[in-house]
Amino acid sequence: MVKHVGPEAPGDERGALLSFIAEQRGGIRRALLGLTAEQASSRPSASELSLAGLLKHVAEVEQGWIARAKGEPPAVHRDESNWHECFVLVGDEDVESQLAYYEKVAAETEAFIRAVPRLDDTFELPKTSWNPKDEWLSMRWLCLHLIRETARHAGHADIVRESLDGATAFALVAAEQQAEAGS
Repeated sequence: MVKHVGPEAPGDERGALLSFIAEQRGGIRRALLGLTAEQASSRPSASELSLAGLLKHVAEVEQGWIARAKGEPPAVHRDESNWHECFVLVGDEDVESQLAYYEKVAAETEAFIRAVPRLDDTFELPKTSWNPKDEWLSMRWLCLHLIRETARHAGHADIVRESLDGATAFALVAAEQQAEAGS
């Protein structure tokens, strides 16, 4: 998992953008290290957020944005009737399956962004309940949006995790490094 994004190779803007997205994904994943399913789904604050729910949300949102950029519908349609399910595990969903799905989404994002001819290329985002008008967005905007969205929720994950057991992001990175060294 990425912990620091180094300087990009000269002229590799898309590589730099993808590295920052990967760094923030790592923060979400790291917050789940060593937790039981019950801990991952618990809500230790006044917020409705859980680490399992945050994981599901960021994976679903990233997949939805990449699908829209490809001109496809998102895998899961969300509106006011089912929006609440975006932040909780339902049915047979579990943390392991969501982590695997997030890995798949990450690979699809990487492949898609690497394949687009130019970051200035655009896609149409139609008007929705959360988007007030039809807009044309660039692939660069999409990458920046994914960085912002994931970073925002990685920060939430840090707070939720620390509320659960006191583990800070620094402690989790150290534990992760120890586990990698032992492998």
